[in-house]
Amino acid sequence: MKKLLLGNAAVARGAYEAGVNVVSSYPGTPSTEITEEIAKYDEVYSEWAPNEKVAAEVAIGASIAGGRAMSCCKHVGLNVMADPVFTVSYIGVNGGLVFCVADDPGMHSSQNEQDSRHYARASKVMMLEPADSAECKEYTKRAFALSEEYDTPVFLRLSTRVSHSQSLVELCEREDVAVKEYQKDIAKNVMMPGNAIKKHVIVEQREKDLRAFAETTDLNTVEDNGAKIGVITAGIAYMYAKEALGTQANFLKLGMVYPLPTQLIKDFASKCDKVYVIEELDPILEDYCKSIGVEVIGKEKFTLLGEYTPAMIAKAVLGEDAPASASIEAIPARPPVMCPGCPHRGTFYVLKKLGLTVSGDIGCYTLGTVAPLQSVDTTICMGASVSAALGMSKVKGKEFNNKLVSVIGDSTFMHSGITGLIDIVYNKGANTVIILDNSITGMTGHQDNPTTGKTIKGEATKQVNLIKLAEAVGVEHIVVADPFDVKNFEAVVKEEVNRDEPSVIIAQRPCALLKGVKYEGKCHISDACKKCKVCMKLGCPAISLKGDAVEIDATQCNGCGLCMNVCPFKAIKKCEN
Repeated sequence: MKKLLLGNAAVARGAYEAGVNVVSSYPGTPSTEITEEIAKYDEVYSEWAPNEKVAAEVAIGASIAGGRAMSCCKHVGLNVMADPVFTVSYIGVNGGLVFCVADDPGMHSSQNEQDSRHYARASKVMMLEPADSAECKEYTKRAFALSEEYDTPVFLRLSTRVSHSQSLVELCEREDVAVKEYQKDIAKNVMMPGNAIKKHVIVEQREKDLRAFAETTDLNTVEDNGAKIGVITAGIAYMYAKEALGTQANFLKLGMVYPLPTQLIKDFASKCDKVYVIEELDPILEDYCKSIGVEVIGKEKFTLLGEYTPAMIAKAVLGEDAPASASIEAIPARPPVMCPGCPHRGTFYVLKKLGLTVSGDIGCYTLGTVAPLQSVDTTICMGASVSAALGMSKVKGKEFNNKLVSVIGDSTFMHSGITGLIDIVYNKGANTVIILDNSITGMTGHQDNPTTGKTIKGEATKQVNLIKLAEAVGVEHIVVADPFDVKNFEAVVKEEVNRDEPSVIIAQRPCALLKGVKYEGKCHISDACKKCKVCMKLGCPAISLKGDAVEIDATQCNGCGLCMNVCPFKAIKKCEN
């Protein structure tokens, strides 16, 4: 049976059909749906881990025990899981082990453009790269088999367009793969220096074996159209190049992007007058071709930035402009904005009003940077809001620290904020940390986390108590406050930032998009309005100006009532149902 599947769903299906036993991940766009789809298969144990390092370690443990295991993340998540990944490259596997990483060219939902192929080379781990959903499924299955054949973890690299586009996939039955026997093997599994130095020799031999495999595997294919132009490419760039060039070029499609074949590339190039390397982000394939003496045209014609298009490729290779009929009209800008009723809006309104410096983090609340709130001063990576604020205060001193706060979501705090809070307490900081507790992992699409009391399958579990956690690491001043009670929240923030010791504010209000959140009625502007426009400072998409008058769009308003709490003239009322 064939079915249209997202690339991410196809990876999940491939893992299921390959007999995967354990999948542990942390949500991150564009990879999130892989694990969400896996959770639908009762035969597979799946979980959301607190962060990607933990997720990788769970998968590694499952592999050592003899089960097939997978861990999925986005490209910046691979930075977090890099420590165990580099070491398990030396250890190898028992059951097949796959790390699925989704890159984000164009930064649709990320703080950088990062090419994960560098990690394959640095860690000396095989990497496969599918181009469509059908290959997502098949390459996942091949990854597990190759992992066990070569005693290595295997990377599966996706990109946003592969993860989030659909194509037909042939559905097959789940393989009956027995869990392998576990045997105590200190030399293989304990990476202390005396063992690791011997395993490095094995890793280098494995590299040689995989390079030989790359020359003959059907993962790398040549399409000979009898053309004078040759294209070396992989993944989604192959799809774009095929659409742009058709039979005007020959193609070497690399499904295995690390290690790369040498002779196959040389033989392909020798039959073409001119060879282009088409790859998004960094010149990984291009540099390799040049290192083996193959003359290619790459980044001098193609950008290092963002995503490619067929029109861009046709222009660079054939000198052809896109036909007029294919031109796209300019689309009005649609900047990201917090949803109506977003619980974070009240927090940032207060922080902006107080003129505080805000050390920010990764999540929906990063949008506190956007006008008119414009509260967030820094955003670096998951958990950095807490740690970076300590560094800022150590440089600037007490006076600056009394105008400084960290903001971090509940899920992000679980991910990597706890250690930063410990650092503040241990090293005698006096920082205030605001944990934005919206009862869910918001930006990636409402995944549960250790603070919600539910597992990935919706089962009840132990719920992390943020108050007790903060107390346990040594914080003595902890306040729970509703950010929509603007007057009280402002008073709480003023009091806590002026302490000479660490404090935590838990800004507690659920995400407005949760199914259980129901506000009564809609807000409207009454005749008492003085046109002061204070409500406009909230940046709520339901509130706008018509001339010099403020109006509320009833189709967008969800009746959260925050605007009623900030209006100095009580001119905003709830409509009667």
